[in-house]
Amino acid sequence: MLAAILGIGQICSWGTLYYSFPLIVLGMEQDLGWTKAQLYAGATLGLLVTAMLSYPVGVGIDRGWGKWIMGGASLAAMAVLGWWSVTESLLAFYVICALSGAVQAAILYEPAFAVLARRVGPANARGGITHITLWGGFASTVFVPVTGTLITHFDWRTTLLLLGLVNVVYGLIYLATIRPDKDIEHAQNAQMRHEHAMRDRQIVRDNLRSRLFWILLIALTVYAGSFSAFTFHMYPMLQEKGLSESDVVLAIAVIGPAQVVGRILITVFAREMPLRIVGAILIGVFPVTFALLYPAILSVWTVAILFAVYGLVNGIFTIVRSFMVPEMLSKHAYGALNGIINVCATIARAIMPLAAAWIWEAGQSYQPVIAAIAGLSVLLAATFWLAVWWSRPARISQSQPRQPT
Repeated sequence: MLAAILGIGQICSWGTLYYSFPLIVLGMEQDLGWTKAQLYAGATLGLLVTAMLSYPVGVGIDRGWGKWIMGGASLAAMAVLGWWSVTESLLAFYVICALSGAVQAAILYEPAFAVLARRVGPANARGGITHITLWGGFASTVFVPVTGTLITHFDWRTTLLLLGLVNVVYGLIYLATIRPDKDIEHAQNAQMRHEHAMRDRQIVRDNLRSRLFWILLIALTVYAGSFSAFTFHMYPMLQEKGLSESDVVLAIAVIGPAQVVGRILITVFAREMPLRIVGAILIGVFPVTFALLYPAILSVWTVAILFAVYGLVNGIFTIVRSFMVPEMLSKHAYGALNGIINVCATIARAIMPLAAAWIWEAGQSYQPVIAAIAGLSVLLAATFWLAVWWSRPARISQSQPRQPT
């Protein structure tokens, strides 16, 4: 039940705070006369704030504050979107984007995964996390057309208020349904809470001295950066290859359903297989896919097939990524360790689209950009394979926390 509630919440959170952004700023550009660079700088700022808050949010959820973090952030989203709806100042817009990034740090995938892992235990969270990502995969499908329709019938300012109301409703749902007293590791008294906090701090310290932790962190950071660069540039990249606007839309539209199919397939056919092994098998698909996208001329059907394969593997890897902490690092301190990794990953997500734009400007072509992304995907595969090799069962047992005395 909790997995379904968190999953539907991901549709609302991603849809209202993330996927609505391009549609909202298009209206702002027309009404306020701000440039795309000025507006999208706000998105980068928000992602950087998300990165900075990922670790403290994870620690807070580890300590049993998930109800107040997710519920409070969803309610705060109404205030943020309400202020956004009346802004006329670019400086105020940047503050709003920073606050939106803070809200996203507290209610998107990583906090939801951590809340679920605390409820059932990280080792038992696989099915629930898969369930959450299956719901979350429909966020753009639901809210892009909904947001577009609202803007058409009202305007971008009214649309922001309506999107804020969605967050209010879901904030109340979180407050009513996230029950820390039901968590598998719920601490009954102050002494237990102190012991759990000391245990988790020791686990974090041990992992920061671990070669495996840093190899895995590099792999997941490279994954986030390459995914972000490709996502933000795939549209103009395909147009440069001669595809029409309708062909580009068709090719990109394949990715979302393919991600959902991938998540269903892993549930049906790899239910018992360790996710690090699933990731190791599939990770090599990324460099092959980007290499096949390199030719200057491609047919729409070739691109659609490659995008379907990319979407399927990426959908599965979203689940793989979420489970690497308990499988490779530790059965405890899930939120804290995931938070540290997410700091670096989110910074990469913020920076890499800009880096890709600089590469394009240097050569006035997307061919060097595709080559760079393909190179990053090779690094991703190499570091992930190394992390899987390094995370032998004996090492996992060694990473278990020292018992408090």
